[in-house]
Amino acid sequence: MTNVTDLDTEARRILKLNDRGGYTIPTAGLYPYQWNWDSAFAALGFAQFDVDRAWSELETLFSGQWENGMVPHIIFHQEDEGYFPGPDVWQGVGPVASSGISQPPVAATMVRKVYDRDPEQGRARVAALYDKMLAWHGWFMDWRLDRGAACITHPWEAGRDNAPDWDNAMAALDPGDVGPYTRRDITHVDSSMRPTKYDYDRYLFLVQRGARLNWDEAAMLKDTPFRVADPTMTFTLLRAHRDLAALGAVLGHDTSQIEAWIAELEDGAKTLWNPDTQCFDSRDTRTGTWSNAISNASFLCWYAGLDVPEMRDRLAEVLEAVQYGVPSLDARDLRFDGMRYWRGPVWGIMNMMIGTGLTEMGHLEGEALRQSTADLLSEHGFAEYFDPRTGEPAGGKSFTWTAAIWLGWASPNAEAA
Repeated sequence: MTNVTDLDTEARRILKLNDRGGYTIPTAGLYPYQWNWDSAFAALGFAQFDVDRAWSELETLFSGQWENGMVPHIIFHQEDEGYFPGPDVWQGVGPVASSGISQPPVAATMVRKVYDRDPEQGRARVAALYDKMLAWHGWFMDWRLDRGAACITHPWEAGRDNAPDWDNAMAALDPGDVGPYTRRDITHVDSSMRPTKYDYDRYLFLVQRGARLNWDEAAMLKDTPFRVADPTMTFTLLRAHRDLAALGAVLGHDTSQIEAWIAELEDGAKTLWNPDTQCFDSRDTRTGTWSNAISNASFLCWYAGLDVPEMRDRLAEVLEAVQYGVPSLDARDLRFDGMRYWRGPVWGIMNMMIGTGLTEMGHLEGEALRQSTADLLSEHGFAEYFDPRTGEPAGGKSFTWTAAIWLGWASPNAEAA
């Protein structure tokens, strides 16, 4: 177990190491650009020791916002041949070279947390971002709802790229010939920890379709080949709506529209309840089929402000099968792979959101999850993700959002920082 002060110092060092001047990259080599939700979590970490830098992180993220309100999942501030697919493949239509899809909208929640660190400095920064966040949330409500639940149109949009939640929808895709390509991710990380070529062919098929349609949302919605109602997106958006409404109230804005969105998503979340597994689950909107996956996203309900007693039972069952935190897939599931990205590993950011929600609901499991995450990071470092059974680190090293959630949540010094 490493000394807490040393861990705090190392986490700050990682944030500074990955700082590219106004934005951070997740880690050198594997992810050389600004990623959407990674960046929002980075702001939480910076806020513990440099509030101004935290604000610049969020402001740079919104510099890539499209005219329709969408904030891309990747912003390509500068060329880097070490990543594929790059801006030439995506052909984004925003003010800065970017991808054509979004990511879980955690930014408003992190903006609120940064604001709370220094309300006097934060008021003007929030005021400048508020309409941009409102437009992004409105884009989700306009283009990503099915029966009131928030959907993804690409596995990368969920942030849980190769989760079993998308297996059925991915199997229905015929990618045809996407052309030759060279993956860069498996030159940085062992291929056993990454999505397969089967996955990548389908990822590229969806990217090429979007680029061909000039990322026109209405055109992409027609005969869409992939659209899945997703707990990650639904619960993070619901939480973000609540936090945006709170920030709007601070600024004296009318938040009635946001309140209506909250009610719509609360109803929509009910359509993600799988009666067979007694758990929140992903639903293929094209076929109505469930993924039958008990994932870490299933447990974001408390983070979204929804207290469902049955979910505490599911959580206890899932935690019993692992040592550290909430795995990305129930370890009892035959599809579980403890080292392959989102098919089993445990992620610090997901633990933080689940644990925060539990604590806010007054459930003791929240503090237990925070302590489990603190043990994991103090024993195994700031990797991208970990085997939930052993704690073995996997993926990228010196990872921004892992360091950030240590500083902002897992560290014993987080509240006093």
